[in-house]
Amino acid sequence: MVGGPAQTRSLAEVDITKIAVGPYNNNAYLVRCLQTGEALLIDAAAEPDRLLDLLKTTSLEPEAPLSILTTHGHADHWQALADVAEATGARTYAGRFDADDIPVATDVLVEDDDVITVGRVSLRAIHLVGHTEGSIALAYQDPVGTTHIFTGDCLFPGGIGKTWDDPQRFEQLLTGVTAKIFDRFGDDTWIYPGHGADTTLGEQRPELAEWRARGW
Repeated sequence: MVGGPAQTRSLAEVDITKIAVGPYNNNAYLVRCLQTGEALLIDAAAEPDRLLDLLKTTSLEPEAPLSILTTHGHADHWQALADVAEATGARTYAGRFDADDIPVATDVLVEDDDVITVGRVSLRAIHLVGHTEGSIALAYQDPVGTTHIFTGDCLFPGGIGKTWDDPQRFEQLLTGVTAKIFDRFGDDTWIYPGHGADTTLGEQRPELAEWRARGW
């Protein structure tokens, strides 16, 4: 909930901290390597002061590098990007085909299957087309547990992201989400969407046929 406290899930090698910001209830996620203190902020969506406070209170090492990945080019996902990047000197990442829609220079253009390193851990990029041309999800494999995927606006509890009643875009996104996420990862995989509650693939998998039949 916007205005509520941050929530942290502690894994073997990283902490994942989630905070909801802005008028559209956007989720921002901080993935912090426990060995080095380096961190990746996924979607500096809004309320830069709250995001900067989060960085100060999440046990980041003072000199540890910060990176920021913007999952896609829609404005509600980058409203705080300029302020947070300027205040922290963060390296910025975005999908190659959405970078031009983000009014902050992208330092690293991300493509499908690229690896983003955060300290001593890695996250793998999943390029998904349909919500936008260049949406990027990120998958993190916990070495002693489950996979954790940050899906932006491409996958939510109850369905895929918005495709504006365009059958071609709907087919692109559902096919991509099915092939690159549902077909690759197990039911215990955690899904962290760009808005709202977390879910698992096991909770969503039984609904795939219904999503296709309804067309959204």
